[in-house]
Amino acid sequence: MINPSRIAGLYAIADTQYLDDARLLPAVSEAIAGGARVIQYRDKAYDAPTRLTQAKKIAVLCRQHGVLFLVNDDVALAKEAGADGVHLGRDDMPLAQARAVLGPPATIGVSCYNELGRALKAEKEGADYVAFGRFFPSRTKPQAVQADSSLLRAARKKLHIPLVAIGGITPENGASLLAAGTDALAIIEGIFAQTDIRAAASRYAQLFMK
Repeated sequence: MINPSRIAGLYAIADTQYLDDARLLPAVSEAIAGGARVIQYRDKAYDAPTRLTQAKKIAVLCRQHGVLFLVNDDVALAKEAGADGVHLGRDDMPLAQARAVLGPPATIGVSCYNELGRALKAEKEGADYVAFGRFFPSRTKPQAVQADSSLLRAARKKLHIPLVAIGGITPENGASLLAAGTDALAIIEGIFAQTDIRAAASRYAQLFMK
């Protein structure tokens, strides 16, 4: 397992909405080459055997490159695939139950939308990081609640775990979220819907070098 303190930098969400089976692994490889430090596998469409095959392949690739690998929502899949952890939303398995399944070394993140109270509760319950957003208009999640950079500033003062920002983030607007205190930028379409995935990832990764 990779240390959860490494939740920092470019957090690339490989969503099969944008990547078919043949393209998934090469796309993840390109994102890593472009500077992604965390990969999350997100799928809402494939059957269980396909999901397991895909997740196992990504786990191997991430391990080879020293990149943290998380599975979205599915605790059982994260365990079976050998992922480093899981990311939990509001309707997913409770954090304590996920920890019991995956064990103390696993990295568990929690979506907190625009709710600082939810983030404080998650930290108290043992979350390794929390995610806020959406911060900007997002085609992936157009109905998601709106968060503001002031939330990141408040969270940075009260939380002792890494913060992840998500939602409509571009290389142009991402710097403002870093200035507000986020540790990582979670990107889906801005990387995996692009023609040159490696170059797209690199543009985000460069924000963390300034």
